[in-house]
Amino acid sequence: MSHRVNDDSSSTWETTPPTGDGPAEPTSRFSTSGSTASSYEDRSSRSSAYEDDPAPRFHKKKAKKKQPFWKELLVIFSVALLLTVVIQTFVARVFVIPSASMETTLHGCTGCVNDKVLVEKITYLFNDPRPGDVIVFRGPPNWTGGKEPPNFVVGTLQDLGSMVNLSEPSGTDFIKRVIAVGGQTVECCDDQGRVMVDGKPLDEPYLNFGGGPRQQDSFEKVTVPAGKLWVMGDNRNNSSDSRKHGDPTPADGAIPIDNVVGKARVIVIPVGRWGSISDFNPQTGGK
Repeated sequence: MSHRVNDDSSSTWETTPPTGDGPAEPTSRFSTSGSTASSYEDRSSRSSAYEDDPAPRFHKKKAKKKQPFWKELLVIFSVALLLTVVIQTFVARVFVIPSASMETTLHGCTGCVNDKVLVEKITYLFNDPRPGDVIVFRGPPNWTGGKEPPNFVVGTLQDLGSMVNLSEPSGTDFIKRVIAVGGQTVECCDDQGRVMVDGKPLDEPYLNFGGGPRQQDSFEKVTVPAGKLWVMGDNRNNSSDSRKHGDPTPADGAIPIDNVVGKARVIVIPVGRWGSISDFNPQTGGK
C-alpha cells in the first residue's frame, strides 16, 4: 500500500510495502520537484558569481587645479598678439596717416586726430593696382633718403604702437593715389591746369587746392617704366610724391609695384569719419 502527499513545496513522500514473508521496515524516499531544484541551482550560481566578482569600485575624480589668473591673461594676450600679427601680415592692416598730402580725402594734420585706415592686402595678390586706387607702399631709397625699414618684429610693434598713438609710424611707408601705370606718359598741364595721361586730361574731383586757384606745380613729361606706378597726393600742391622723387631721372619717381603693401579701403578712426575711401578712376571719369 502506498500514500503520496503533495504540499506547496511539491515534495513527494513514498512508502514501499515490504516484500517477502517476514516483516520488514518500510523504506521511505523524499524527492524534490524539478522547479525547486532549479531554484537551488540559481541561488548557488548567483552566490558563486558574487564570490567571483570583485566588489564594485568607486573612483573619485580629482578636481582640476585652476590656473592662476595671470597665466590665463598671458595666454589670452599671446593668442591675441599672434592673431594680430598673422592678420596684419597676410590679410589687412591699419595704417596711420602721417601727413596732410592726402587732404581732404584723408586727414593727417598736425595737432589733430590723424586718420587710421584699413589697408586690405588680398586684392593685389590677383590684380595690379589701377589708376584711382589709394595705396600704401614701402618707399624706395630715393623716397626715404636711404632709410631702411625696421625689421619685422620692431616694425610690427611700432605699427601697433602708432595705432594707439604710443609711437610714430615707421616713416618708410607712404600713402598716395595711383595716377598712371607702366607704359603710360604723364605730363602737366593743359590750359585748365589738369594733369594729362597719354595726352588726355584727368578728371580728378578729389583734388584739394586749399581754396585757392586750380593750379598745379608743373613737372617734366615722363613715361612710367614697366612694373612701376606714378603716384600723387590729393592735396596736390602740398604733397611730396612721384614728381619730387625723380632722382636721378624723372622716371625714378615712379614706385615699383612690388613695393605696394595694399589698397586703402576704409577710414576706421576717428569714428566721426568712418567711411569707404574713393577709388575714382581719373582716366575714365570713374567708370
